Amino acid sequence: MNREYHFYEPAKGHGLRHSPFNAIIAPRPIGWISSQDTAGRLNLAPYSFFNAFNYVPPIIGFASNGAKDTLANAEASGEFCWNLVSEALGTAMNTTSAEVGPEVDEFELAGLTPAESRVISTPHVAQARAVFECRTTQIIPLTTAEGEQTVTSVVFGEVVGVHIDQSLLTDGIYQTAAGQPLVRGGGPTAYFTIDEQNRLDMKRPAKESP
Repeated sequence: MNREYHFYEPAKGHGLRHSPFNAIIAPRPIGWISSQDTAGRLNLAPYSFFNAFNYVPPIIGFASNGAKDTLANAEASGEFCWNLVSEALGTAMNTTSAEVGPEVDEFELAGLTPAESRVISTPHVAQARAVFECRTTQIIPLTTAEGEQTVTSVVFGEVVGVHIDQSLLTDGIYQTAAGQPLVRGGGPTAYFTIDEQNRLDMKRPAKESP
């Protein structure tokens, strides 16, 4: 199959109207992270570089591009919550992406209700249909291939408490599409949703006998 490729070296620029990097790694789950500082002031912010990294114990992580309030809070308090962004909460999530001072409560700004967590002290979004309560495990600054430190750090946290809207469980199985997760696409405004009609099931290859 003959294809023509646009090739570029990131250090030399992509030569396009908008960087394709984020659009290629897509869709990406949104890390909607609630945290609080040592004075108890609440913070809620979305991170588009977020994912799960370990099964047992469950560990998730998000990348903070710069020294933001969430990063400082997760380090100082040693905890944070991840809140599922459903399609219905998209506007509220977008509101919490505003760059405001640490004195601003994004829960209040977006008209959301902070709910008391069960294991940790940091509240979560009451309207979220799934929540992970996390204890910070590592904060790792990212470096370049040459060993130079970037402005970004990845915050990892062990999930120590899970909240699931029971209507999203069928015969003990979490229904991903029913949660209507909003996921991040490329560019500054692109988001996508998940539809059960687009589901594709594939079994892993059988393990070969020794």
